[in-house]
Amino acid sequence: MRLFRSLPPLLSLRAFEAAARHLSFSLAAAELFVTQSAVSHHIQKLEADLGVALFERRTRAVALTPEGEAYYANVHAAFELLRGGTEAIRAQAIGAATLTVGVLASFATRWLAPRLPAFSAAYPDITLQLRPEIALADVPAGAVDVAIRYGRGRWPATRARRLMAERLFPVCAPSLLAGGSRPRRPQDLARFPILASYSKNAFEWDCWARHVGLDLGAMQTVQLHDYNIVVEAALAGQGIAMGRQRLIAGQLETGALVPVLPDAVLDDDRIGWWLVSPKGTPKRAASAFCDWLVQAAEKDALDPMH
Repeated sequence: MRLFRSLPPLLSLRAFEAAARHLSFSLAAAELFVTQSAVSHHIQKLEADLGVALFERRTRAVALTPEGEAYYANVHAAFELLRGGTEAIRAQAIGAATLTVGVLASFATRWLAPRLPAFSAAYPDITLQLRPEIALADVPAGAVDVAIRYGRGRWPATRARRLMAERLFPVCAPSLLAGGSRPRRPQDLARFPILASYSKNAFEWDCWARHVGLDLGAMQTVQLHDYNIVVEAALAGQGIAMGRQRLIAGQLETGALVPVLPDAVLDDDRIGWWLVSPKGTPKRAASAFCDWLVQAAEKDALDPMH
């Protein structure tokens, strides 16, 4: 009987494959949702098990050794086989399906749409039908299979699962603050139009104002159709909007929008984006989509520009 030596631990192989693919321990850590030191530990353990060095450690980078390159070719091919087989069996289990998703237009265009190609690649047998409407779909009645809503998780006769928290702070175009008119305290916002999106249960400006001790009664509020229009109005210098960090990360990164009061930030775990579905057993396709969204949101927390 031929004796087979045991394989290295799967965690060590996963860490090596990700680090070799990115040529970065930190990017591998972000992909695997572990710390950089954990990736380094797994790779050191693998190198000890194999008896060879797989990486050259440099000051600000890593490179594969010749042995590491040869091993990566085999390990990567094995993981690609596993990924392909897993996706095929998942697709078979779920079966061809159409999934109707109710979502705000602002979330659909500013966060969800850029990430959908990754979902389609992972679940080619699920066809998504997005309903980006300002009016909330009737989830309890089954108007949609799942909805992505913004709020505090209080929707009767539904199941709500938090997707990701939102960080709130007033923002505007840099041009609005030109000429020394930058607000120094929340009360100074009274000099500017306040931009708000329509909602039957508006709460974000009220919650932020209570957080900073501001009375909104004297404010000039301009109510716009939805948050996409609010952002466009802010970019045009027409007033101050409540920044939802998850949706405006790109504009903050480029400086097209800037925080008005950098220290006046509302971090409340109850405020954010929620996955809302009818009570009862969800469709397999709905469960797959929700699980995928949660993973995408976790990656977004590590890299909002992802």
